Amino acid sequence: MPQNLKIATAQFEARSGDKHFNLRMIDDLSARAASAGADVVAFHECSVTGYSFARSLSKEQMWELAEAIPNGESTAALVEIASRHRINVLAGLFERGDDSEIYKAQVCVGADGIKAKFRKLHPFINPHIKPGSEYTVFELGGWKCSILTCYDNNIIENVRATALLGAEIIFMPHVTMCTPSTRPGAGFVDPKLWANRQVDPTSLRAEFDGLKGRAWLMKWLPARAYDNGVYVVFSNAIGMDDDQLKNGCSMVVDPFGDVLAECRALGNDIAIATCSHEKLAKSGGHRYREARRPELYRHILGADHQSRQQIAWMPAPPTKSRD
Repeated sequence: MPQNLKIATAQFEARSGDKHFNLRMIDDLSARAASAGADVVAFHECSVTGYSFARSLSKEQMWELAEAIPNGESTAALVEIASRHRINVLAGLFERGDDSEIYKAQVCVGADGIKAKFRKLHPFINPHIKPGSEYTVFELGGWKCSILTCYDNNIIENVRATALLGAEIIFMPHVTMCTPSTRPGAGFVDPKLWANRQVDPTSLRAEFDGLKGRAWLMKWLPARAYDNGVYVVFSNAIGMDDDQLKNGCSMVVDPFGDVLAECRALGNDIAIATCSHEKLAKSGGHRYREARRPELYRHILGADHQSRQQIAWMPAPPTKSRD
């Protein structure tokens, strides 16, 4: 049986388009995680490049921001960070594909180079980003791991499929929460509260922990772990991401749906949890997966369906002409 795995999840305030600054933050937090004994440290989506500002970039600007993987400078910098601190690192950036398309990628690197790359299946921040087309399962310290990025986790079939492919730990990098939605209580958080957080942390914490933020997250994130009998490593940005304020609360959830560790600082932070293989077999999700009867629903789940993705806080895409 594989040994226990100590995983750190991180949060920090990234700068839009400033790869050097963001990599420095990744370096600093990776050092903290390694010093605390973590085997792995996970960062949010597009933690290398910044995220929300990309919604206004042209295809040419996106291509300039993106990099090849694994041969780009940022991937090399991440490998160097992983090697120097002797820790595995997961981080995100925009990718220049060999097919001349742009993707939103999350990579896992170690001292010996890249271990895995995942392309987001349901990107939306910029119309020039193409969706990925496959799941990724890889090994870390004898554990089977996978990655699903932000919106990918809102489609529950993705999480179940990844678990059925053998994933025991699913890394879930996000830049999420604190945006308008049709659900009650959702909305932006006033950036003035962030600027005033040292004087009045109470008002900011109330917004971050309420239905705009953590209370919404806790409606579904523990369920993904519990229903599938897997560990979930949620990583999220904190602070200003372009013109949007994000609330962090990066956390590790175990196969029972319990939060093992969570970042609670109103700023850059890490939280570390130990993953035990024993919990996987004891979890309800493991038993429920064993009790499945695919013959009842394989024709339902596999039926033809036209994917329609609309983000509540973004303008609807233009309707195509029927001419």
